[in-house]
Amino acid sequence: MRARIHGLSAGRRFASRRLRSRASDIAMRPELLNPLFTEVRALKGVGPQLGRPLERLGLARVVDLLFHLPTGWTDRRRIDRLEEAVPGDVVTVALTATEYRGGSARGPFRVDAADGGGDHVAIVFFGRNGPGWARKLLPLGEPRIVSGKLDRYGDTLQIVHPDHVLPPDEGAALPEREPVYGLSEGLTGSRLQTLIAAAAERLPTLPEWIEPSLKATRDWPGFTDALRRIHADPADAKARERLAYDEVFANQLAIMLVRQSTRRRRGRPLAGDGRLRAMLRLPYAPTGAQDRAGAEIDGDMAQATPMLRLLQGDVGSGKTLVALRALLTAVEAGAQGALLAPTEILARQHHENLSRMLSGVPVTIAILTGREKGRVRESVLMGLADGSVDILIGTHAIFQDAVRYRSLGLVVVDEQHRFGVAQRLMLAAKAEVPPHLLVMTATPIPRTLTLTTHGEMDVSRLDEMPPGRQPIETRVMSAERLGEVVDGLARHVEAGGQAYWVCPLVEESESSDQAAAEARAETLRLRFGHDRIGLVHGRMKGPDKDAVMAAFAAGDIPVLVATTVIEVGVDVPNATLMIIEGADRFGLAQLHQLRGRVGRGPGRSVCLLLRGSALSETSRARLALMRETNDGFRIAEEDLRLRGAGELLGTRQSGESRFRLATPELLQSLVPAATDDARLLVDRDGGLAGPRGDAARTALYLFERDAGVELLRSG
Repeated sequence: MRARIHGLSAGRRFASRRLRSRASDIAMRPELLNPLFTEVRALKGVGPQLGRPLERLGLARVVDLLFHLPTGWTDRRRIDRLEEAVPGDVVTVALTATEYRGGSARGPFRVDAADGGGDHVAIVFFGRNGPGWARKLLPLGEPRIVSGKLDRYGDTLQIVHPDHVLPPDEGAALPEREPVYGLSEGLTGSRLQTLIAAAAERLPTLPEWIEPSLKATRDWPGFTDALRRIHADPADAKARERLAYDEVFANQLAIMLVRQSTRRRRGRPLAGDGRLRAMLRLPYAPTGAQDRAGAEIDGDMAQATPMLRLLQGDVGSGKTLVALRALLTAVEAGAQGALLAPTEILARQHHENLSRMLSGVPVTIAILTGREKGRVRESVLMGLADGSVDILIGTHAIFQDAVRYRSLGLVVVDEQHRFGVAQRLMLAAKAEVPPHLLVMTATPIPRTLTLTTHGEMDVSRLDEMPPGRQPIETRVMSAERLGEVVDGLARHVEAGGQAYWVCPLVEESESSDQAAAEARAETLRLRFGHDRIGLVHGRMKGPDKDAVMAAFAAGDIPVLVATTVIEVGVDVPNATLMIIEGADRFGLAQLHQLRGRVGRGPGRSVCLLLRGSALSETSRARLALMRETNDGFRIAEEDLRLRGAGELLGTRQSGESRFRLATPELLQSLVPAATDDARLLVDRDGGLAGPRGDAARTALYLFERDAGVELLRSG
């Protein structure tokens, strides 16, 4: 919930406003947390050289180090005899060096050593400094505790470059489980452990924010104890669960505070008379799901409390029509509406589609992106200010301070996961009274994640498809059959069809074998001709992208080669073939979104997923599911299960807060309890006002769910 902007700049004035907000956050933060939010460079031994790999890992502050939890562990359980171990295992055993061998300029240096029963192992060191280093570590005749991976080389057991060689008294303190962390070049695991230990020394004793009976029932340690325990023993399930719960609880509490604040605010009731909506000439009757969602939205907008509703709909389920009817309700009630899109391509497509749907309806619609300049821009700004523009469609340009509305009543945010909380609130601040807010996503979200990222919102789901939408046939093919795919594409084009060809990269890279859009476009142009193949990717200038997209939409270009820039919003009914190269490299949700670019007309559509030769079990399961179903909600739930602790839904939900301690599995199990506990605090225990509320305030700042600083002030 923290109000951070990712990816989209909202101008210099907002940047300075954000800095002031950051300063306000620091001023509000409980003092006992200050040691945790100091820069990591304050720790002993952290200079510019070590700071760079830490920065690459996002470890800028002491708290970042502490929250950089182990991803696993190395089992260093002590054994008495080498015969107890299996080659390939990590062993920790007492050995005594008996002989030195080798040590030429190019060859390895070997130390022959024996365990207590007389079994031998060669300890091998490479490099010019190997002989001197080995003699120092392993003096002949003196016992040492050696820990490292045991391998077999011919008939000989060996340990190459052991991880630890310690005198017996020091070796006794070697932990049975050694944590394994995510690292970056220039940072070793042992160095990171030392830094985390130094960070742990700054841990204050924090007040308990969990409801006492819940903590006792779950047998959880205190927060500080849990954090120390998990770094000492990554297998400590209770410690890991406790920390994950704390993060989820802070998230759910922040959502409830936002929701409570929203419910307290007074907005503007907007009840339309239906005259403009009755003038819409639709090619089909709305589905039952569209009518239900529309009724829920109408009911919300008619209240003085500002609407805060999430509209979830699978690809092609008709979210745009639902949004348009809501915008017309606002106009009928004498207010203005704004529709915010994440990209210029999508904004212009919305403007074109809505303008067509509003043909003959007395409503003025305008567009504002970063490309509108001079008189065109001034005309739009004047129309918004004097009320002659009823509906504005745009990108983040509609955030800018120069944009003033006469009477903004409804804000619709499309592809909501691409915007942060701060950006939504900035647009809402454009109105004299809080406007109604409808946010839409075509990325179906698992129910657990809906609670943790949109829990402050009421939810409407479009779970029906409009008439005429054909199911898309999905096939999985090996990339080795590329020639057959190109021949099939030729037949498709000759029959008058159009197709997308999606690649993972823009240009070829020596470090990657992923398909490149530019190279693929050139290859296809050799077969089909230069004018028959279009190319679109994120590095192109806006007008160039628009020109290619317009030519493709008009049917002048039969094949469009693209990166995932076409993932959302592109609508060309005649395009009935989607080819995704390197499909095993994409997440399920991304594949589903890309597939949704076809199947938009009456014709039968096909999606070809080209896979590599070496598939992981997860990739194989993803592709099998894509072939089996077109149901985005089922795909989202399965994606969450398959990805485990990986990134959610194929890409990080940019703009939204990220969970660092709670894995998806823990999220699913902990969200219900955290939601109930947060509700108990707000409804029964006085919110942030009581003793437990003070502790919960600390948790909000600790886990950076303090976006609503104004809410905390009034809490």
